[in-house]
Amino acid sequence: MYTDADLTAAVQAGAISAEAAAALRQYTEQQRQSPAVDEENFRLLSSFNDVFVVIASVLLLVAVGALGSTLDPIGAGLAVAAAAWGLAEFFTRKRRMALPSIVLLLAYVGGVGYSMLQVGELIASNLDKNLIVLAVTLITALATWQHWRRFHVPITVAIGVAVLAGCFTTLVATTTSVGLLSCLLIAGFLVFALAMRWDMSDPKRQTQRADVAFWLHLLAAPLLVHPIFSTLGSGANLSVVAGLLIVGLYVLLAAISLLIDRRALMVSALVYVVYALNMLLEQFGEMGINFALTALLISSLLLTLSAFWHPCRMRLLRCMPQGWLRYVPSIN
Repeated sequence: MYTDADLTAAVQAGAISAEAAAALRQYTEQQRQSPAVDEENFRLLSSFNDVFVVIASVLLLVAVGALGSTLDPIGAGLAVAAAAWGLAEFFTRKRRMALPSIVLLLAYVGGVGYSMLQVGELIASNLDKNLIVLAVTLITALATWQHWRRFHVPITVAIGVAVLAGCFTTLVATTTSVGLLSCLLIAGFLVFALAMRWDMSDPKRQTQRADVAFWLHLLAAPLLVHPIFSTLGSGANLSVVAGLLIVGLYVLLAAISLLIDRRALMVSALVYVVYALNMLLEQFGEMGINFALTALLISSLLLTLSAFWHPCRMRLLRCMPQGWLRYVPSIN
């Protein structure tokens, strides 16, 4: 499977002409009966060899970590990070394997973060705890940035931002009167703005920037959705009014998803809207019947929206101010 980013790289390398790449994109759109920009492509598996490499890499990294932990916990984390970096030199930098690249990145960041936490515990008695958290976060984020400069795995930016967002919410929630949900919501808006910045730099979604934006949107979605829906209510105390507000908010999120051509917001809010609808349909009888009706309604609406995604986007964008259109993917 080849993405638009692969085609763009092939054109830049001179493997194929720009005209041939454009013709291939047009042919693919005609076969799918949907513009490529609406497909929200990202590559996770190129072949079963990806799974094979992931299994072998995980076994190797676990062995390195287990052996290192018998000697020194700090060295164990650094050994895992070093092993993950070394494997990435071949499987990421040379072979460009998607799933192994993600797993090796997570192992690298996790190894560095674990080692820094162990160092922090050793010096915790001499320094303020919040200062240690900040130092660990910044060092881990710096290590993640170095990985991005070397390998350019699309999810790397989201991982680094997630580390910084976690530090931000922890420090603000523990040192100020701002609640945790409010911190998460602020972090969500900041991550969403960053994702939109990456998206706007590649409105045709033909480069790796679109892949980076995809992972940032996946990170921003739960940060935005969870605080908002949790504030409206949950559990047995969820009122009918709150349930209707949740459904109405999900419709708004669907409109935003159509506008920016990203489905992450809708997916993240799906659990909340299913629960709200299930509560609103409580009058129909047994719990199983309520859930069945809710699942039937939601699945039907989502499948219909998926089938008519492009026509719905066209209608929505025609209602938007012309100045907004340059910031979102084209409908052409």
